[in-house]
Amino acid sequence: MLNPCIKTACGVVTLLLAVTLPIPAQTSQAPSAQAGAGPSNSASDQNIEMLRKDLRAQRKQITAQNVNLTADEAVKFWPIFDQYRQEAIKPNDARWALIKDYATNYNTMTDAQAQDYIKRSTEIEQQLIALRMKYVAVFEKVISPKKTALWYQIDHRIDLLISLQLSSQIPVVDTSK
Repeated sequence: MLNPCIKTACGVVTLLLAVTLPIPAQTSQAPSAQAGAGPSNSASDQNIEMLRKDLRAQRKQITAQNVNLTADEAVKFWPIFDQYRQEAIKPNDARWALIKDYATNYNTMTDAQAQDYIKRSTEIEQQLIALRMKYVAVFEKVISPKKTALWYQIDHRIDLLISLQLSSQIPVVDTSK
């Protein structure tokens, strides 16, 4: 059963992504009607950046509401958390760039582009997993392994929620071409 705060996160992530994500939804329109519908202007980039800032703030708030830290733990935990989230920006930048590239090319994707997409997507996911695992050891130095596991679960679930919402908004590869 999900904690009420994590349930709230589901709603916040869904709302934020639904309102600001400029990825074309898959429809029955002809490919020519969908071409160029991906995010390519600075307004879309600004929307995405605002979304990402909101998600970072929500992630911190959800973590704070769910990981019961003592005052001493909090003093040590939050700087590490902020450092972790700062390091997560680079692979997440790569993920957003990949999404934008995909949105531009999904209906005209070549086999080589498809292979590159799979490779890049997998590399980004591996970077994010490696980063989270790197910080497990760091967090365990300042909070208990159980609290570290709770942080891990919350962080992972938020990423899963974001991935689920993105997946529902991003059309699948058009294999008819």
